[in-house]
Amino acid sequence: MPPFSLLFYAVVITFLQNLDSTSAQEHDEGFSLCVTSRRGVKDLSQQNLTSVPSRLPNDTQYLDISHNFIRSLTGVDLSGLSQLCFLKITHCGLQLISPAVFSNIPALKILNASHNQLSLIPEIPLKGLSILDLTFNLYTTYQLPASFQSLRNLGTLLLGSSVAPSLSYNDFDSLRNVSLTRLFLGAGIHMQKYDSGALAKIWSIQEFSLSAPFCGNFEMFEHLLEDLNVTGAQSLTFITLFPDSCDVRGDPFRNLITMPSIQNLTIVNTWLNSSFMEALLKNVWLSSVHELSFVNMTYNEDTPDGFQFHSINHTINLHTLTFNGINHYQYRYPTFNMSVEAVSELTTLKFSGTGMNILPCGLLSVLPSLETLDLSDNLLSESGFWWFMCSHTSVFPKLRQLFLSKNRFSSLSLISDNMKLMPTVESLDLSFNSLSLDRPCSWPTQLIELSLANNNLGNSIFQFLSPHFERVDLSKTGITAIMQDDLAGFPKLTHLRLSSNSIQVIPTDLFGPALLSLYIDQNAITSIVSEALASIPKLQTLKAGNNPFVCSCDSYWFVTAFNKSWLPDWPLDYTCSTPPHYSGFPLSEYKTSRLSCEVWLQAAVSVSLIVVISAVIGLVFHKCDGVWYSKMLWVWIRMKRRGKKRSNLLNNMSFSYHAFISYSHHDSEWVDNQLVASLEGAGFSLCVHERDFVPGEWIIDNIISCVESSYKTLFVLSRHFVQSEWCNYELFFAQHRAISVQRDSLVFILLEPIPTDSLPKKFLRLRSLLRQQTYLEWPAEPRKQQLFWASLRSMLHSADRSVQRNVAMETSETIPLLSGQL
Repeated sequence: MPPFSLLFYAVVITFLQNLDSTSAQEHDEGFSLCVTSRRGVKDLSQQNLTSVPSRLPNDTQYLDISHNFIRSLTGVDLSGLSQLCFLKITHCGLQLISPAVFSNIPALKILNASHNQLSLIPEIPLKGLSILDLTFNLYTTYQLPASFQSLRNLGTLLLGSSVAPSLSYNDFDSLRNVSLTRLFLGAGIHMQKYDSGALAKIWSIQEFSLSAPFCGNFEMFEHLLEDLNVTGAQSLTFITLFPDSCDVRGDPFRNLITMPSIQNLTIVNTWLNSSFMEALLKNVWLSSVHELSFVNMTYNEDTPDGFQFHSINHTINLHTLTFNGINHYQYRYPTFNMSVEAVSELTTLKFSGTGMNILPCGLLSVLPSLETLDLSDNLLSESGFWWFMCSHTSVFPKLRQLFLSKNRFSSLSLISDNMKLMPTVESLDLSFNSLSLDRPCSWPTQLIELSLANNNLGNSIFQFLSPHFERVDLSKTGITAIMQDDLAGFPKLTHLRLSSNSIQVIPTDLFGPALLSLYIDQNAITSIVSEALASIPKLQTLKAGNNPFVCSCDSYWFVTAFNKSWLPDWPLDYTCSTPPHYSGFPLSEYKTSRLSCEVWLQAAVSVSLIVVISAVIGLVFHKCDGVWYSKMLWVWIRMKRRGKKRSNLLNNMSFSYHAFISYSHHDSEWVDNQLVASLEGAGFSLCVHERDFVPGEWIIDNIISCVESSYKTLFVLSRHFVQSEWCNYELFFAQHRAISVQRDSLVFILLEPIPTDSLPKKFLRLRSLLRQQTYLEWPAEPRKQQLFWASLRSMLHSADRSVQRNVAMETSETIPLLSGQL
């Protein structure tokens, strides 16, 4: 049934049950027509408002400001609400709606301004308006403004005023070119005047409802039926047609016989005598009516023999007969005497809310064409339905659907056994009973659909079902968990409802090879993972809304990858419950990335990123001579650490020089101009053999003396160095001293590249040292030379005190000699 029709009937039933139109938003038909996100819903009802709040969110789609004190809607109200589709302003004492207000809400499709004090039907220049409800106001006439001519999309119109008792000929002129299909009129007051032809102008009307008693003037009612026949209306609903005090005489429904387009007739909240019932049913049986319904009917037997209806020699078109709520005026069982031939063509029969506790087997069970029997909302039990006084053979020969909801059945096993007496029944509804699982069930093979909703059955219910079932409804049955193998015994199951239970997890690999539809809404499920639906290959519909979803990576697959066309309640019923700062947040708007949720992808990206960064750093390191700078830094660090470790050892030693320089005379230019000049310029004392060797002494003694008198020995390595015999001696003595006294006294300065493998055999010691010990390379670039000198100076600074103490001692020994000479 389309949303418009649902809204139409919902309003009618609401009126009958004396309910106002302030039910929950989810029960407002048309809600799903307008709202695409929960963010667009604003409920400001019962807030003691005196005007429409300003600065409402621009994305508001549904606005409820009912039950406040808003007396008018002016041009400044509802400004900026360009997306507003559904406006509900009921029970506000509203007296005026300015046409200018609709310029602010051009997208409005549904307007409910019922239960107010509008003295005139307002001008509504909205071309897109689809549903308009102005019932229960105070306008004195039903004459529609000229602006209604522009309501080309208006499909449903509800009008009703407690001070408008008449319907004039020109009231609906504005609807001549409007495709209005549903019209509701009246506010429960007597219709005092009806101008013939008033309704005939609405050529497109298909469904008509009237809430107005007719009593004493049935001629006016007959004119109304004649006009509805002109419109070609197919569905008629009359509410409170005859009040309790009305003495119905004549035959007001005789025109039904001449109305070929009428398919459905519903009479609501009406007093009906048995004599009038006989006349009414006779007209219905002779008409084209296919469906006849009585809702909230008070039945009175005004004839001594009760209801008598014999067979009619006429083609019967009636296929559906409904009695939904019957109040018996007499405190006794009514008398029905009806020929079976008169109801031989009935395919659907409903006796609901009648107080039935024993099935009239002689009447109902022998109906030859009956396919659907609805006995919901009665007082039936196993003993009352299968009454021991009745024969249970050859009953309900064509019955396929049986509704026993809201009764007093208790034993599921006994029901399963007795269903074998009804061999054609395929669908059974046992919802809203007091069923218990007393013993194993034995269901007939032809029964393929079962509803056990709203019975406290628990997790073991799957063990009491039949493998032949194709459709099962277990909504609100107290199920707290579902196991992987619970569905393994139902290879034909195509539709399963588990709504409104306490299920927390959908097990992985839930076995359902034939399952097409699964309802798990209103449970305690926090996330749905792909593995849970892996064994349901044919799934086409999944209803999982109104669960406490977690906005985290647990919902990543469901939000991003699951086919949303399979979700009939997406996105409205899907919101986040945790973490707290996401509570109420639409799940459809929760955004996360695949990278942040998939571990393997994170690892792959991390490894790739590390490799790229390492490569970039390595490239930069190479381009910027990072190797050379690192070596120099390492030398500096080692010298700092060694200087601290040997500070105690060297405290008692004294030196004459900071360093002895060993080099080849071919490199003397660099030594004199660069090395000596730089170090002595910085205050260091150096021993250079060309300058500081004692003349006349053996060269070997000079070498030993200089090495032992120097804190460090600097070797300037080059190709000429490895060819010098004396350099080999100097290296030998310096190494021997390093082994016996100071292990870090050797410093190698590489003046030019010398491959260690190219060194002569006599320099095996040097080859070994170059492999084990860090050396300084002389750089060609000036910016690197500064770091070279800084590193070299740091090696010699730790010898400052020892050298200074030795110089001081020499000075103190020399002073007496000088003073003596003086």
